[in-house]
Amino acid sequence: MKRNEKVSGIQKKYLKYTAALLGLALLLSSLGAGLYVKNRLTRAVIAKYEFMTERMGISLENLFRQSDEATAECVLYDDVQQSLRSKGVEEVSRIGLSKYFAYVGLEHIADYCYVDNKGNVYSKSYSDVTFEDVTDSGFQEYLGADYARTKWFWAKDTLFGTEEEALFIGRYVRSMEYAHDPGMLFFRMDDAFLEGITGTSGELTSEAAVGIIDAKGQLCFSSVPEEFSVGKKRQADIAERIAGSGSAGMILEGERIPGGVLSAYRDEASGLAVFSFVPNRVLNQGIFPVFLVLAGIYLVVLAAAAVLSIYFSRRFTKPIQEIRTAMAEFDGSNFDRTIELHTNTELDEIGHSYNELLGNIQRLLEEIKEQERELRTSELNMLISQINPHFLYNTLDTIYMLARINKEETTMRMIQALSRYLRLSLSKGNDIVTVEDELENVKSYMEIQQIRNKDLFSYQVDCRVDAAHTTVLKLVLQPLVENAVKYGFRDIFEGGQIRITVWKEEEELYLEVYNNGTPMEADMVQKINGMNKLPLGEMKNCFPDKRHGYGVVNILTRLRLKYGDGAAFYCRAQEDGTTCTIKIPRGDGQEAYEQEQIQI
Repeated sequence: MKRNEKVSGIQKKYLKYTAALLGLALLLSSLGAGLYVKNRLTRAVIAKYEFMTERMGISLENLFRQSDEATAECVLYDDVQQSLRSKGVEEVSRIGLSKYFAYVGLEHIADYCYVDNKGNVYSKSYSDVTFEDVTDSGFQEYLGADYARTKWFWAKDTLFGTEEEALFIGRYVRSMEYAHDPGMLFFRMDDAFLEGITGTSGELTSEAAVGIIDAKGQLCFSSVPEEFSVGKKRQADIAERIAGSGSAGMILEGERIPGGVLSAYRDEASGLAVFSFVPNRVLNQGIFPVFLVLAGIYLVVLAAAAVLSIYFSRRFTKPIQEIRTAMAEFDGSNFDRTIELHTNTELDEIGHSYNELLGNIQRLLEEIKEQERELRTSELNMLISQINPHFLYNTLDTIYMLARINKEETTMRMIQALSRYLRLSLSKGNDIVTVEDELENVKSYMEIQQIRNKDLFSYQVDCRVDAAHTTVLKLVLQPLVENAVKYGFRDIFEGGQIRITVWKEEEELYLEVYNNGTPMEADMVQKINGMNKLPLGEMKNCFPDKRHGYGVVNILTRLRLKYGDGAAFYCRAQEDGTTCTIKIPRGDGQEAYEQEQIQI
């Protein structure tokens, strides 16, 4: 007879809670993963079209600038200027002037017309445009009251007789020498003129609609995929959003409108705006496959979890309870409460791992305490270095006055540099200072070294940030300059150069020290750069003798303690010298200092 196996209450609860927690975890993770993936994919698509729109906008600006230069050349042309005078141009020159406008530096001109201040019309030989046609077209109104600016406008062609909507380029033509009435110049551009703008991103227009809209909301040009259309209502929505946005540049960056996402760039000079409209279909097309993969993974996880939960709950309920009890009763201080299991199963390994975990936690706490002791020792040493600074300053002032009485200029300069160096080194106990103070500190140090080692080196400082409002950990540049003088210039007696550069890149602060002395050895460079990947506790083992590299270890340790693992220090050896660079991320150190300055 088979023995009936009774399911224990613990096993029932274990299975019940495991199923509930697993279901909840899978539900939340699926929602979170789905939302995250959807957001990232959507953001990537939007960013792609934002970049495309900005690139088309820049092309539009360049094209307007090109048209402005072309019309300016027409105004300055000798025969054009002659036509504005009282005498005008002769018949032969008139024919040549009519042909001139066909060869201006502007492509895709469909037709042109120039009217001087006497009503003479210059156009293509086969064109029969008259002065009355120009007057009746009303195009002069588009030129407005501006003195001599190039104007773009989208209008029905009532001048050349095609009766089609087209882009026109117009400009008043004024005499450069006499105060005569101006002439008028008009170019009708063909569709290829605007296609050149959207054609810069043709590889992306297969998915979204791109187009050009004028200041009145008229659609001048559009490129739309075959399976997608921009109806009048959507066109009106796009025009309304563009009209209500900024004056120039990227006026819309991935703005949601019914049916999709709109990005737009307006050229203030021409009044035209380029846009890209990404339909929701394109935004969501990459999400469905991801959801299918996630669904498959979750089904496998559910099946495996159900089978394994039932199997292990039957065999290991009691030992698991023992483990749970030991873990629940652990108060974080008693590390002697270990687990002893003898089930001849993997639970024995779990118990052994838990015991090892307790040991690791105990060792970690001891390491943290040791680091705190070292930090307190460092802070104590810093406080000791600041004991009675006024006595030190007064003593230096007395020595300075004695040197001044004895007219010892070199001694006076060295005392002044030393006073500045000590003042900035103490910094009222702050470990965060401004870049301005840090540079002043290292300048004082280099001035002292220049007095001690005459003609040995010169220095340059290139600061590309707001030094008075940018902060940095104190005393990180002076050790690098000291190494440059001590090791870099050990084989030379004159002609050395030290160049200090400070700049920002993507909210990260960089401080670089270059010297043209003897390049650093390759193994030393490799060892220093490799420290960036080591834990804090292992960095000091790179230079155990503390005779070489101790200053570098000190700098990187202080940077990592203040800014975290985002801080870095690395060197680069070149044929003409060595470059050492410090990277500081935006972190609590700067923010704390800035908050302190605000409170003061």
